[in-house]
Amino acid sequence: MTDTSTAVPAATRQSIDTAAAHLKRRYRAERRFKAVGLGAILLAMGFLVLLLWTIISNGASAFMQTYIRVDVTFDAAAIDGDDLPGLVKSSIQQRFPAVESRSEKRELASLLSSGADLDIRRALAADPSIKGTTQPLWMVASDDVDMAMKGYVSRQPGLAGNRLTDRQIAWLAELEAAGAVKKRFNTILFSSGDSREPELAGLWGAVVGSVFSLAITLLVSFPLGVATAVYLEEFAPKNRWTALIEVNINNLAAVPSVVFGLLGLAIFLNFLGMPRSAPLVGGLVLALICLPTIIIAGRAALKAVPPSIREAALGLGASKQQVVTDHVLPLAMPGIMTGTILGMAHALGETAPLLMIGMVAFIVDIPATPLDPSAVLPVQVYLWADSPERAFVERTSAAILVLLVFLGAMNLAAIMLRKKFERRW
Repeated sequence: MTDTSTAVPAATRQSIDTAAAHLKRRYRAERRFKAVGLGAILLAMGFLVLLLWTIISNGASAFMQTYIRVDVTFDAAAIDGDDLPGLVKSSIQQRFPAVESRSEKRELASLLSSGADLDIRRALAADPSIKGTTQPLWMVASDDVDMAMKGYVSRQPGLAGNRLTDRQIAWLAELEAAGAVKKRFNTILFSSGDSREPELAGLWGAVVGSVFSLAITLLVSFPLGVATAVYLEEFAPKNRWTALIEVNINNLAAVPSVVFGLLGLAIFLNFLGMPRSAPLVGGLVLALICLPTIIIAGRAALKAVPPSIREAALGLGASKQQVVTDHVLPLAMPGIMTGTILGMAHALGETAPLLMIGMVAFIVDIPATPLDPSAVLPVQVYLWADSPERAFVERTSAAILVLLVFLGAMNLAAIMLRKKFERRW
């Protein structure tokens, strides 16, 4: 038998070896590329987990609030004279009768929030018969006490710069030993408006303002965006003017949002004289931001409808308008709705344009109409992040968590709509 390996020419064997080497290099390059891609994904997920962990660890404690139980004597004279703050001070002083000096009484009263009299008002409103009696009542603790109970402020006596005095630490320890201090779910956070006192600050005003703003955004941007998309895709002639309009719409989607805020400031506030800090103006500005997204998504959804559906409807005698309204638009609506919800979610997280129209004002009251001054969730996060009190740090993170829940719900709704109504051609 002959040796076949010696029968292969040297040039051919060199070509085979060169091809094998190139193939090995290509496989190594592919493996490196996959490793780099996997590393990038893991790094991005790591940063995401770190971000979420930081927000959750800082904000989870804000959903609990410290309360102190005080035996309140609902004195009729104090109630009729509307001296409920004095009633709060006298009630907690009865718990510590040895406190006599004015400075000690002031330190003792500061264990409770400056808004503790609101707890008395709510108790009287719930049961007016307690007037003239003595009842145990859980009152909101001050932010320093709340931070101490949550471990953010030291409770060790004698430390320089301690937020609580040694006497306050001793009184708090005595109250805790008697079972008169506990943490409850922070209902204030979801039922009140903003406040200078961290323990009394809530998100409800910003939530209502966000709902009003998004409702106006949807009412303005959705019909205008869908009508524009339908006209450009189905009725507009293909010439340089429509091409110019399409290019400008695509460019508007990339314009910084603060530019829309300047536009709203110039037109809605200065020219039209609309109310400042109102959800009405905020909704109109956010509608300008959403319009390009809705138009682009709407045109893509309309373009995805097969031409055969249009041709079949026209062949059966339908007019162009009937083809669009009865056949093309209903089939494209799931994609349009998905783009609309994603655009609304993007608008919900915008802060810069709303700052330009004055929605950065400190608003305590809950807005009753879209014309009332209000804040929105992103602006509320901005305001609390700028506050110096330590307790606002956790409330800022809690507000971010609430905002993320809203954004997650809106994105989940978009995914569910796409899965439920999506047509595959």
